[in-house]
Amino acid sequence: MTASAQAPSPDIAVRSASLSFGGDLLFDGLDARFAGGRCTCLLGPSGVGKSSLLRLIAGLIAPGAGGEVLAGDGMPIAGRAAWMGQSDSLMPWLGARGNVAIGARLRGEPDFKRALARADALLARVGLQGREADRPAALSGGMRQRVSLARTLFEDRPFVLMDEPFSSLDAITRFMLQEEAARLLQGRTVVLVTHDPLEALRLGHQVLVMAGRPATLGAPIEPPGPPPRDPSDPRVLALQGELLRSLTRAKEAA
Repeated sequence: MTASAQAPSPDIAVRSASLSFGGDLLFDGLDARFAGGRCTCLLGPSGVGKSSLLRLIAGLIAPGAGGEVLAGDGMPIAGRAAWMGQSDSLMPWLGARGNVAIGARLRGEPDFKRALARADALLARVGLQGREADRPAALSGGMRQRVSLARTLFEDRPFVLMDEPFSSLDAITRFMLQEEAARLLQGRTVVLVTHDPLEALRLGHQVLVMAGRPATLGAPIEPPGPPPRDPSDPRVLALQGELLRSLTRAKEAA
């Protein structure tokens, strides 16, 4: 059962997190809350610590002395998060079906035929029916990211962490995958790092700007209506201008 078919996924709280990298203090005593069952988009200048915060949430790095990352249900987040990055990271020797189901293979799930059937169903949901056996070399960049999205959904995790997953794609393919991601990830707690203000405003229930050194998070921006939003909506365009000005100030202060 997917998260959208049951109760929304829990929220995520980051409390008093501190992190240094290369001798620089990225953030110190950082607090953040990511609403359960909703998508939060995170923007900010390059190097400010957005991806590091994502890794911290995933449990890949520690939140520092006195820091903690908690889920709203009181259970750890580590092991319950799916990751989708800018690179599709597909195995070149596997077809699309095998790439989607690779987690089941690595875990040694006993009913692998059932896992492959699930993979086929997800590939159909992202528009790749009939391409299940195709290896990555036979797929376009947009198709490979669709496989990556299907693999993310296959893991059926309550938390989905996305690090610029659409930034390497052309504008039309990016637009289409944004639509699909918004539809397929409903009900999950999503944290999406992006450099694209319009993408953030299309997909995010809330948008946060990370700025400064050590970094802090600005007041949340909440775009009107449910995602995915119409990029030509005057309200979205007005917020895009506001967000661009905020990001410009953040870059000048970096």
